[in-house]
Amino acid sequence: MLLKEFNSAPRDEAVAVVKPALDIPRWVEGIVDARPYESVAALVDAAMEAAAPLTEAELDAALAHHPRIGERAQGASAEAAHARREQAGVDASAAEALAAGNRAYEERFDRVFLVRAAGRSAQDILALLQQRLGNTDEQELAVVDQQLREIAALRLAGAIETEGARP
Repeated sequence: MLLKEFNSAPRDEAVAVVKPALDIPRWVEGIVDARPYESVAALVDAAMEAAAPLTEAELDAALAHHPRIGERAQGASAEAAHARREQAGVDASAAEALAAGNRAYEERFDRVFLVRAAGRSAQDILALLQQRLGNTDEQELAVVDQQLREIAALRLAGAIETEGARP
């Protein structure tokens, strides 16, 4: 959708555009209700700050939509399609190490490991996973919040186009 269309779209249409990128109702509503935006960059900047801080319940609800790193997201939803694109650089050769890391993380923090996978190799992700296992619960909540925001920023930038971006 073009930014000018997003800015003028009925609220329910605008919500439908950003919901797959944000996962959290309060966050979606804050972004939609703050329209209009002058640029996609301004929209992404607003998303990075909106609904801050996210509550632990909101983070847990958002994480329910994210597959484990290294597992191929199933289904035809927009969220699953995003996850498949974002994890395209995670090769199958690291599947066993990622599965073990995911288990260790889930045992430690009782939630799925979330990392912005786009542009990262499986080895980069494994290194981050190992590093984050040393975090306190409070530290990790802050990292998860930031990672969720980075993922949302990438997704929003892909969903909302600037004028002239279409051929």
